[in-house]
Amino acid sequence: MSLRDALNCIVQSVDGTLAAIIMAYDGISIDEITVENTEIDMQLLSVEYAAVLKEIKRAVNVIKMGDLEEVSISTSRTCVIVRILNDDIFTALIMNLDGNIGKGRYMLKLKSFDILQELS
Repeated sequence: MSLRDALNCIVQSVDGTLAAIIMAYDGISIDEITVENTEIDMQLLSVEYAAVLKEIKRAVNVIKMGDLEEVSISTSRTCVIVRILNDDIFTALIMNLDGNIGKGRYMLKLKSFDILQELS
């Protein structure tokens, strides 16, 4: 399964999805899918969330609570669910607040293996 196929599967199976992205902690997008008419600046989102995730990852390492696996950030307009793939790469699902957030979390976890296989 290609990276695009994995992202497409997530986007199509989760109601309320606006976009899905695979990216590195340096803020560079590896692949992304955006739903039509989405007004999200994916490049800006990618860079800013990568910076935030680096800080969260650092904090988790300092407090020695285990490896970071998932982070979700909700705003008044969206929910962003981030699934850590490895030390260099993560995937994020950007959703409307009325979307199926639980299924989004599940699909990110389910497709993580396929994405990592394709990146290897």
